[in-house]
This record gives sequence, C-alpha cells and structure tokens, in this order.
Amino acid sequence: MILITGGAFQGKKAYAMEHFHLTDDDFVKGTDCAEAELFQAKAVADFQEYVRRVLKKGGDASTLAEKLYTENPEILVITNELGSGVIPADPFDRQWREASGRAACDLAKYAAQVHRVVCGIGTGIKG
Repeated sequence: MILITGGAFQGKKAYAMEHFHLTDDDFVKGTDCAEAELFQAKAVADFQEYVRRVLKKGGDASTLAEKLYTENPEILVITNELGSGVIPADPFDRQWREASGRAACDLAKYAAQVHRVVCGIGTGIKG
C-alpha cells in the first residue's frame, strides 16, 4: 500500500500519476465508488469522501484501513488532511474529520510508503 496525503487541491493525484505511472483510468473516486471497486482498484482518490459515505450510512470506519489493506494491499490511496483548519460547527462534520484522520493514521501504519504533497511537491515521510 502507498498513501499520499496533503491539503485539498495540492496536486496529490498529479503527483501520484507522475511518480507511480498511473492514469486516470487506474483511479476510483471515494465520492462514488462501490466497495467492491475500492477493493479491486489500483488507486483511490478522495478516500476521505469514502469515509464520509460510510459514516452517512451509519457504518463504522474504524476498521476500514485494515480491511482495505487485507483485501487490496497494493492499492495507492490519496486522502486529504482534514484536521488543520477550523473545527466544524456541525457534529457530523466533526465526526467525519476525526474518523478520516484516524483512518489515515491506520493507512499510514499499513503502508510501505507514505508521501505528503504540498504545492505539488511530494516528500516521502515513510519508506
């Protein structure tokens, strides 16, 4: 597993495509992919949105990273960092932010490589 994280609109997907030789067709989107697609994809963009969808359906995101690693250990995961801004007033948004952050920590634990992208520049922070 490879994890790429960073703020919104920082060039994470372009970085992933260039450095890991992926195309748009290699990606599923966390905003609308089915669980089966996620567990078979080469890469997923906006993983934090997949977490949001799980929570909206009343699901538990606490084991999502482990399940993803078990089912698809070669996947490249792109997720936004959500915890550096203003704390959301909406209780669900706070829950989503926390669940996404915890999922990212778990993904990083399983990942062979972790990269952080800022302004289109990636820095390896693990592996």
